[in-house]
Amino acid sequence: MTTPPSTPSTQGLRYRLQRLHTLTHEMVQVLYAQRELIAQREIDLPLEPLQGLEQLSRDLYVFSQSASDSSVELERLRQLARTAQIINSRLSLEQVLNEVIDTVVALTGAERGFIVLQDQTSGHFAISVARKINQSDLESEAMRVSRTILEQVIQSGESILTTNAQDDPRFADVESVVDLRLRSLLCVPLKLKGQVIGAIYVDNRALEVIFTPQDERLVSAFANQAAIAIENARLFDSVLAALAEVTAIRNFMDNVFDSIASGVITTDQNDTVMLINRSAARILAIERRHSQGKPLWAVLPPLYEGFQQLVAEVRTRNIQQTIEVEPVLAQRGQVNLNLRLSPFRDESHTTRGVAIVLDDLTTLKQQQATLSAVRRYLPTADNLQAIDTLELGGVEREISVLFCDVRGFTAFSEQLAPEALMLIINQYLTVSSSAIEAFGGIVDKFMGDAAVGLFNTQFNPMEDHALQAVRAALKLLEDVHALHEVLPHDHCLEYGTGVHTGLAVLGNVGSPRRKEFTAIGETVQTAKYLQELAPGGEVIISAETHARVSHYVQVEPAKLRRAPEPHESLPQVFRVISIQV
Repeated sequence: MTTPPSTPSTQGLRYRLQRLHTLTHEMVQVLYAQRELIAQREIDLPLEPLQGLEQLSRDLYVFSQSASDSSVELERLRQLARTAQIINSRLSLEQVLNEVIDTVVALTGAERGFIVLQDQTSGHFAISVARKINQSDLESEAMRVSRTILEQVIQSGESILTTNAQDDPRFADVESVVDLRLRSLLCVPLKLKGQVIGAIYVDNRALEVIFTPQDERLVSAFANQAAIAIENARLFDSVLAALAEVTAIRNFMDNVFDSIASGVITTDQNDTVMLINRSAARILAIERRHSQGKPLWAVLPPLYEGFQQLVAEVRTRNIQQTIEVEPVLAQRGQVNLNLRLSPFRDESHTTRGVAIVLDDLTTLKQQQATLSAVRRYLPTADNLQAIDTLELGGVEREISVLFCDVRGFTAFSEQLAPEALMLIINQYLTVSSSAIEAFGGIVDKFMGDAAVGLFNTQFNPMEDHALQAVRAALKLLEDVHALHEVLPHDHCLEYGTGVHTGLAVLGNVGSPRRKEFTAIGETVQTAKYLQELAPGGEVIISAETHARVSHYVQVEPAKLRRAPEPHESLPQVFRVISIQV
C-alpha cells in the first residue's frame, strides 16, 4: 500500500509520543535495576508502580503508532476528497474515468486498475478504462481480468477483497484467478440510487497483502462519489450527442432546403421569419442573412395588396392557398411568381405558422410567350424538340395531304391596298388552318393564299388519316361559308380543295442551323394537282383516298375546273357530296 507523506503537525505528534515512550521505557529499566539493588539489602519494594509505568510505556508506543496510521488515513481521505471535487467538475466521461482509476491505483498501490460500466443501450457490462500504475493505458493483451469476480460483485453489489487470491478458498475453483496468477485483488461496486452501474477493479499480480480492509472502506466511499460523477459525465455526453444530432439534422435540412429550386419561407404565429432558403432570397432579391428573426413584412418586397390578409387566413383557417402574382422587384423588374401557402404544423398537428413556397415562372412565361409567337409561324412548334431528333434524310410513310387554294385571289388582290389585302387573306388562312388542326392535322406551310395540311406524320399518327383529312376539307368549306356571312359581298371568295393519300418522305430539310419539317414526293404533288382541278367551294379526292373512306362519304364523279391538256392523263377523282357525322 502506498503511504502518502505525513504533514509537519502529524510528524511532530508522532515524534513526541515516541519520545515519551522512550523516556518511560528507560525509566522503567532504571527502576527495575534499582529495585534489584535494594532487594539485595533485603528490602522488598512493591511491583505495582513499576508495572503501571511499564504499561504506560507500552500505551505510549501504541499511541505513537496509532497517531501515524491516523495521519496517513486522514491524508488519504483528504486526497480522495480533492479527487472527488476534481472529477465532479469534469464533464468529459473519459477524463472522469481516468481520474477515478488513477486515484484508486495511486492510493492502493495497485499494479493495474479497471473500471467496468454497464452499456446504457444493451445492458451488458464491459471494460471502459484500463490503466497502469504509471497512469498510462494498458495494452489490449494486458486487459484480462477475472470475469467471475467481476460478475459476483456486480450481481451481489458487495465488494470483494483478497490478500492472496491463489490461497483464497473462495476462488479455488476459479480458472481466471489461476490463469492470471492473481495475488492481491480489490473489486468494489459502483452504485447509483441503489443500482449497480459498474465496478472498480484493481489488482497486483506480483505482491500479496497489498490491499487492506481500510483500503476497501476508502475505495467504497470514493466509489459512491465516482458513480455520481460518471453518471453526470454520461448525461453531459448524451446532451452533447443530442446537440450534435440536432445540429446535424439542422445542417442537413438547411442543405436540403438550399438544394430545392423552389423558394421556401417559414414563419411562426407572429409572422416572424424562421427559415428562408437561398432560392427564396434569390427569387425575391433579398439578403438572406438579415432576414431570419425579422417580421415577414419587413423582409418581403410588396407582392400584392391583399397578401398579408391571405397569410393570416391560411394561418387562422388552416387552409392552403395558391396564387400567381406579378410584382415589380427593385433589382429584377417585373417577375411572375407562383405562391403556395400552407399551414406550418408541428408533430401534434397544431398550426405554428405558415410555409410559403415560391416558384419563379418569369422565364417560363417568357418562353411561353415566345413559343406562342413562334406557333403563328411554325405549326410544329409544339414538337420542336422531337423534330430536332429526326434525321435530315427523313422517313417514308403513308399520309393524307390536304391542299387548298383561294380561287380568284390574284385578280382580287389587285383591287386592294396591301394592308387590307393582308387582313382578308389572314382571315381565310385562319379558317383553313383551324379546320386542319380541328381534325388532328398539322399545317405544313402557307404558300400565298394556299395552305397544306398533313395527316399521319411522325407528330400526329392516326389510322384513319384519310377520313380525318376529308372531314377537315369539308369543315373548311363550312367555315368559309360562315365567314362569308360577316364579310362584304365583294370579299367573299371560295376555296378549291384536293385530298390525296399515298407514300411520302417526311423529315427535316435544310441545314443543321436552319431546318424545316415537311413532306416531299408524288403524294404531295398529286394533292396539289387535285386542288388545281377542283372548282371553288368543292372538295375533290383521289381514288386512293376514296378507297379508304368509301364507307363514310357520298361522292360523285368530279366536274373538273378545266379541261385536260392533250398530253395529260387524268387520274380517277371524286367530288365529295357529304360525309357521315
